[in-house]
Amino acid sequence: MGVAILSGVIASLENRVPQFTGPSTPTLAASQLPGGPINGGTATPNMPGTMTPNVNVDDLPDASIPTRFLACVNRAETAKRLRATFRSTIGPLEAENVEILWGENLRAVQEADVILLCCKPQMADSILRAPGMSSALESKLLISILAGVTISQLTALVPASSRVVRAMPNTPCRIREGMTVVSAIPTSSSPTRDLQPELDRAIILAIFSSIGRCRFLDEKHFDACTALSGSGPAFACIVLEAMADGGVMMGLPRTEALELAAQTLQGTARMVLQSGQHPAQVKDAVTTPGGCTIAGLLTLEDGRVRSTIARAIQVATERASVLGQPGPGVKRNGTGSPESRD
Repeated sequence: MGVAILSGVIASLENRVPQFTGPSTPTLAASQLPGGPINGGTATPNMPGTMTPNVNVDDLPDASIPTRFLACVNRAETAKRLRATFRSTIGPLEAENVEILWGENLRAVQEADVILLCCKPQMADSILRAPGMSSALESKLLISILAGVTISQLTALVPASSRVVRAMPNTPCRIREGMTVVSAIPTSSSPTRDLQPELDRAIILAIFSSIGRCRFLDEKHFDACTALSGSGPAFACIVLEAMADGGVMMGLPRTEALELAAQTLQGTARMVLQSGQHPAQVKDAVTTPGGCTIAGLLTLEDGRVRSTIARAIQVATERASVLGQPGPGVKRNGTGSPESRD
C-alpha cells in the first residue's frame, strides 16, 4: 500500500503546474514500504475518477506539496526490487524522484517533515523505539496506515510534540480509485500551532486525494469504515461475480459478462458520487412498470439481498472491533482492519 500511495502522489505532482515548487516544502518518508509489485508490475496510468470533493491539488498551498521522497526498506535486495516496482508503476524518469534507503530509517526520519508509516503492525514498536528515533520525530507529522494500531498506542511510542494521524486506505488505492478515512487532525504545541492543523490537513489531502477520495472521521468510526470501505471491495466482488455468473447462465461469454457487470457497477457508483443522487433514485429511473428490472428487483428482495449485505457490514464491524486484542471478549473501538490486511 505504501508503494501505491507514493506512486499516486508523484503521479499527481506530474500534472501540477508548476511542478515541484514551493518554499520549504515537506519531505515524505515511507517506512518499511512493501517490495511486491502492484498489479503484477503493470503500470496503472489512469487518473482517479473519484477525487475528494472540492479538493484540487493545484489549489493547495505550496507548503503542503512534498518535493522530496524517501522510501525505507530493510534489505538491499528489497530496495532493488522496489526500484523496479516504481519504474513500472510511475515510469523510469519519475522513479528517480524517490530515494530508496535500506537500513536507514533514522536518517530518513531525520531528513523528513512528514513520515508515512507503512510497516507491518508488529514492527511498529521496534521501528519507533529505535535509538535516536524519538528525537528525530520531534514536532513532526506521523501518518500511520497500520492495521489495528490505535492512535493511543502510537502516541505512547513517540514524543508528545509529534502529531499522530491514523489513515485507512483501501485496496482500490492501487489504481488511484481508493477511499481513505483519516482520523481527526491533532493540535500542535509549536509556536505556529494555530496554523499547523490547517497545514497538516492540506498535506494529508494532497497525499490521499491523489489516490482517490479522502474523508476525515473520528477514530471511533474506524471499525465501521473498516467493514464498509476496507472489506467492501470483497463484498462488491461477490455482487460483481454473481451478476457475471447470471449473464453466463443466460448464454453470454464469460469475458464479456464480466466486463458488462464490472462497467455497470463502476458507472452506477460514479453516477451516485458525481450527481449526488440517492441510489434509490438511480434504481427507480431504470425501473419501468411491468418491466424486466422490477421483476429482477423483486427476486432480489425475496432473497433478502439488501438485509444480508447490510448485516455483513454489521458483522464485519463487530469482528473488526476485536481484531488484534489481547484477550477474548475485549473490545476497543477503531482498531480493526480487513483480514486481508492483517
